Amino acid sequence: MTLSGIEKVGQAFETNVLDLTQAKEAGRKVVGSYCIYSPGELALAAGAIPVSLCGTRQDAIPAAEAVLPRTLCPLIKSSYGFLLNDSCSYLAASDLVIADTTCDGKKKMFELLGQAKNLIVLQLPQNQDQKEALPYWTRQFHILAERLEKDLGAVITAENLRAAIRLMDRERLALKRVMDTAKHAPSPVTGMQLVELAFKTSFFPDKEKGIALLTEVAEELEALAARGEAPAAKDAPRVLVTGVPVGMGSHKVIKLLDECGASVVCLDNCIGYKKIRVNIDPAPGDSRDELLAALAKRYLDIPCSVMSPNPFRYEALARLTKEFSAEAVVDLTWQGCHTYSVEAFSVKKFVAEELGLPSLHLETDYSTSDTEQLRVRLEAFLEMIGRGKSGPASA
Repeated sequence: MTLSGIEKVGQAFETNVLDLTQAKEAGRKVVGSYCIYSPGELALAAGAIPVSLCGTRQDAIPAAEAVLPRTLCPLIKSSYGFLLNDSCSYLAASDLVIADTTCDGKKKMFELLGQAKNLIVLQLPQNQDQKEALPYWTRQFHILAERLEKDLGAVITAENLRAAIRLMDRERLALKRVMDTAKHAPSPVTGMQLVELAFKTSFFPDKEKGIALLTEVAEELEALAARGEAPAAKDAPRVLVTGVPVGMGSHKVIKLLDECGASVVCLDNCIGYKKIRVNIDPAPGDSRDELLAALAKRYLDIPCSVMSPNPFRYEALARLTKEFSAEAVVDLTWQGCHTYSVEAFSVKKFVAEELGLPSLHLETDYSTSDTEQLRVRLEAFLEMIGRGKSGPASA
């Protein structure tokens, strides 16, 4: 099932690097980031273009393994490999890179990355305590604002920050509108379409363009849902995918789920609902300090496995499985990602005992070497929950 809106997103994605080059030639600065803990609002408020950085491709990993341990998480190796290969145009264009201490592997890799790129590392707290962690994290946002002003020759005013917050919230709401269409039964969108849309629009230099395209896609999907049209069989098992971030290049499990006849209705990860879960409504009279504090709280509340404890993840799982009428949960972990690997036991227990749903934990990497093994496991899992591989619908 081909949608013109999704085709337009793909076409616009192909011109991103050209758009970014033209913007830099016109004097715009670029700020890159690797993680959703990094606040794009501050880059926007400083007059810069915030962009996501590359880290989802297998072909960047061999170069990184000449420096980094082979047992390290593929996301970290891929991110560093793009630097060594000089193959990420967004990283090359970045005047400042925002990194964060989400895990030990990342923070040590950032030491190496900082030797080649202008870098600031946000010191992320290990818990979400409102009395101690939040003031500390708020201070990190002040430090970032000061660094952006210094390096980019900008002044971040309350007015600029308020406008940036509203723009980013509009972008999140546009993406949420697309993802929410999967609440319909049957869902009008595939798992791969969700990944492609979330991934590609995160690289757009022009956020208004991204918002407009996402709105167009949402309208198309809503029309399909109203007609009851769906890319998967109408009785396809509705699956929520949780765990590590995925993107184009690290999408094999999502693709396999689609191919095995599942309907991936929700991405509870960094590219999906973790990214869009909370918006801010800044008041006209809020000061810069108040806006920074509100932003810090929003980002600190992200339910990532690096937080200990991580109660918001289980709250999100309970809410999202209900909202999307999920019939099963697939928990995806990258090899070498210790926080998600350890948390997998608790997730499986929670899904079984609290939600009464079957779940499957998959641990893999970016390579294709285990694709058929994963396919067999997924087919068996779908059969176990009483659906089996039903194949695509003949819409």
